Amino acid sequence: MQKKKNSVFLANLKRVSFSSVQFVMMDESNEIILQKSKRLTSVVWNYFERVRKADVCYAVCIQCNKKLSGSSNSGTTHLRNHLMRCLKRTNHDMSQLLTPKRRKKENPVTVATIGFDESQQPKDGYIRPTKFDQEQRRGDEIVMSRGSGGGGRFSQERSQVDLARMIILHNYPLSMVDHVGFKVFARNLQPLFEPVAITTIEETCMEIYIREKQRVQHTLSNLYGKINLSVEMWSSRDNASYVCLASHYIDEEWRLQRNVLNFITLDPSHTEDMLSEVIIRCLMEWSLESKLFAVTFDSFSVSDEIVLRIKDHMAQSSQVLINGQLFELRSAAHLLNAIVQDCLEAMRDVIQKIRGSVRYVKSSQSTQARFNEIAQLAGINSEKVLVLDSLVSWNSTYEMLETVLEYKGAFCHLRDHDQGFDSSLTDEEWEWTRSVAGYLKLVFEIAADFSGNKCPTANVYFAEMCDIHIQLIEWCKSQDSFLSSLAAKMKSKFDEYWNKCSLVLAIAAILDPRFKMKLVEYYYSKIYGSTALDRIKEVSNGVKELLDAYSICSAIGDDSSFSGGGSGLGRGGMDARDRLKGFDKFLHETSQNQNTTSDLDKYLSEPIFPRSGEFNILNYWKVHTPRYPVLSMMARDILGTPMSILGADSAFDSGRPVVDESKSSLNPDIRQALFCAHDWLSTEAEEVQPLSRQYAQAL
Repeated sequence: MQKKKNSVFLANLKRVSFSSVQFVMMDESNEIILQKSKRLTSVVWNYFERVRKADVCYAVCIQCNKKLSGSSNSGTTHLRNHLMRCLKRTNHDMSQLLTPKRRKKENPVTVATIGFDESQQPKDGYIRPTKFDQEQRRGDEIVMSRGSGGGGRFSQERSQVDLARMIILHNYPLSMVDHVGFKVFARNLQPLFEPVAITTIEETCMEIYIREKQRVQHTLSNLYGKINLSVEMWSSRDNASYVCLASHYIDEEWRLQRNVLNFITLDPSHTEDMLSEVIIRCLMEWSLESKLFAVTFDSFSVSDEIVLRIKDHMAQSSQVLINGQLFELRSAAHLLNAIVQDCLEAMRDVIQKIRGSVRYVKSSQSTQARFNEIAQLAGINSEKVLVLDSLVSWNSTYEMLETVLEYKGAFCHLRDHDQGFDSSLTDEEWEWTRSVAGYLKLVFEIAADFSGNKCPTANVYFAEMCDIHIQLIEWCKSQDSFLSSLAAKMKSKFDEYWNKCSLVLAIAAILDPRFKMKLVEYYYSKIYGSTALDRIKEVSNGVKELLDAYSICSAIGDDSSFSGGGSGLGRGGMDARDRLKGFDKFLHETSQNQNTTSDLDKYLSEPIFPRSGEFNILNYWKVHTPRYPVLSMMARDILGTPMSILGADSAFDSGRPVVDESKSSLNPDIRQALFCAHDWLSTEAEEVQPLSRQYAQAL
């Protein structure tokens, strides 16, 4: 009916020219539609016809034909308000009608001081946050017009790359591009965005991986110092095995860095010997043979043959220092977990009883209430709540044991007053529980310190591992055969670690100006007793031998002459064919007898730094590099050695890290690309976070 009326209305229109004003005569209504003059500049007149009837002007809405006052004295506010209601009903775009204040109210998520400047798009194709100039700002917001150039222009290719980077950065499953919810969200957010297939997003992720890998390779090839390698085994729920290889180093700005290099899927039929081949291939792929300082393994089951093969390969291009004592290391966090597993295995039957006791108390509200009454009668005022532990996190088992020990009196009374309670412990088992909880407490505190350290340089581990060593010696003296045999098993595992890592730990402690040789002397006297002086001398000789190697390297000006130590100051400053390198070494060796003060002697003779207040050891060596040029080269490589390679989120896990199901089913190349690129992009994301906070504050 409305369409028919409009057609009749339009059919009866006759255009007339009257003086300087153009108008349209409507025969039936005797109304005249005035043509828009230049004075009608408001955008609302695009949605109204101005009509004159007799001496009265009306504004007729094109959408609903409603008449409103159209005189010049009425303004346009009432017209704008009508349009806001009218256009909302028809789902039209109203952005042009909003005033600046109302636009900010209607669209709370507006671009504030941060945008994406396409004109400054980098060569790698990624759009990064940029700031707008003041001229581009209007009030407190950026107005970005649709269909205009710059940030308002949509790019399918750029959006696809951004989507791939988001998936990599946040570990989203690739299959999310097929999720209905994501497709609806993307379509409503940007109707021009075309859905992306999984194969396409895989290709984009691989392109990002290749591009980022080239950037990491460039960084590693231009490093001033040496590089350390960590080797960590992973698994999946379908029992597949993986190996994660990562580089650890201190860059030119004296910042501790870590980059995942490879995430390799091992063949199901692989043998332990293949691990050495995997590591060697990684070193060759990244050209690290001449830069490698040390390798840190997560497992104590790595055979000496594997390490020997790697050393033999390294000997072809570099020299291994001080008989390889610094080359092969073990992860401290993995050692602590191995010790804990020994405790839990020995206490398995007792812990099962404790779980049964906790489960019985929490089986019903009445049982819990009766237990609480018994605890009050026994004078127990603990605020801790009985909770069952998690089988995958040993810290929860430790906390369960600690809580149960506080309620020991209540459990003993429950045994006497409740015939249904059959999980009570004997007095001997309570004593074992108390002793083992004491062991676990020390390990828990040290593991928490390791995982909470945001800059885990090698110097932070010596004192903690010495405390473990001292306590194990004491625990082995227990009169209880069960506890002494458990402590002996734990100490045997610790001794294996100590034999491989004690020298690096001690040297790192010496390079801490708050301790120097004094900390080694203090702990070694407690650990070794009468033989402490001989052990301290071994450490002193090891430091001097290592410094001599760095001094030779510095004199020759070659940073690739050995593995397990240093980098040269004269990087690229001498011809590789210099036939007088042997003379430089001879000159250094024959000058040792002269009365010259080495960097080490100068460093050790100066007063020890106070331990109070904040202290950043990397800043110390950055500032003191001119004073100790050779010793600082050694400090850079020693302090960058990864003495623990377990992440903070898995510090208390009972087993190996596990690959989630969404990635375990992927192609090995795609899985490696996602795993490595996630690590590389995370560093970039941390740099963008301050801008993100600024953006949020502006909103």
